[in-house]
Amino acid sequence: MSDIFREVDEDVRRDQAAQIWARYQNLFIGLAVLVVAATAGWRFYDHYRTKQAEEAGAKYEAALALARDGKAAEAEGAFEQIAKTGPKGYATLARLREAAEYSGSDPAAAVKAYDAIAADGTIDPLFQNLARLRAALLRLDEADEKEIETRLAPMTASDNPFRFSAREALALAALKHDDFDAAGRQLDAIVVDPQAPAPMRQRAEALLAVVRSSKRAK
Repeated sequence: MSDIFREVDEDVRRDQAAQIWARYQNLFIGLAVLVVAATAGWRFYDHYRTKQAEEAGAKYEAALALARDGKAAEAEGAFEQIAKTGPKGYATLARLREAAEYSGSDPAAAVKAYDAIAADGTIDPLFQNLARLRAALLRLDEADEKEIETRLAPMTASDNPFRFSAREALALAALKHDDFDAAGRQLDAIVVDPQAPAPMRQRAEALLAVVRSSKRAK
């Protein structure tokens, strides 16, 4: 008897399935086509993105080779092209390298390029901060203490990975203008920070000795 009930139940389910299919078959077919199309589209996009990255990587390496060979003008042009047309990651790296190439021949252009990177909110904050630091270092010899402070003071926060370099640059700017108190504060902050790299802490201690002797001589 149970077999009869089971057969009847299966017949009912088959009838229900057939009715559902008859009513919604276009929807099911459309969904299946959509899933296939979406999968194919994603694979095409992923392949395209990978190919773009590989091509940009090859162009970036070629630009680096030009820079190593001393072909500055050609390297600048190559990095500029990658910055304009390459994927975001390589474009950012190319912008940084392009600015670095400028720093040897045209520091003002390099500072301008670094400032543009630092102001670009679409770029990773790590690269923005790196650009700020490099621009400030290029300005150390010519800028007054206030300008360097404006550029680098926000980078001395405890969670900024460049805080030690920023403090060192601020100390150098203060020393350049005989502001020994400001220099001492920045150097002290490096020395007492347990996370400060050992070589930087040693430089800070050496500069602190200079600060103390200079203050005594005044």
